Amino acid sequence: MIADRILTTLGCLFGAVGIGLMALAAHGKWPDINYAAIMVLAHAPALIAIVAALRAGLLHALLARPAAFLLAAAVALFSADVALNAMTGQRLFPMAAPIGGTGSMAAWLLVGVSALVAKTR
Repeated sequence: MIADRILTTLGCLFGAVGIGLMALAAHGKWPDINYAAIMVLAHAPALIAIVAALRAGLLHALLARPAAFLLAAAVALFSADVALNAMTGQRLFPMAAPIGGTGSMAAWLLVGVSALVAKTR
């Protein structure tokens, strides 16, 4: 399914971006960018794991796939705002990081619900 390929690709992209952000935090003049790096790196394997769990039938697809896309968008929003603030002192828009964080929490709750309602094989 194309959605699973997109989510897996996003997970891989998150991994690459997270490593780059960690390098900037360690070697650059923006040590606070590590908060964005941690968020992105933590969710890189999570997105891939959600796809694997979907394929194994452990998650309800109608809940888990939209939740995974929400998770990817929310993490990207949070991390982009934190990174931009660390590098320039500016924000994407007011409340961008809190919206991203809240979206991430909601997405994780939806993934959890999808595990509860998934049909067993």
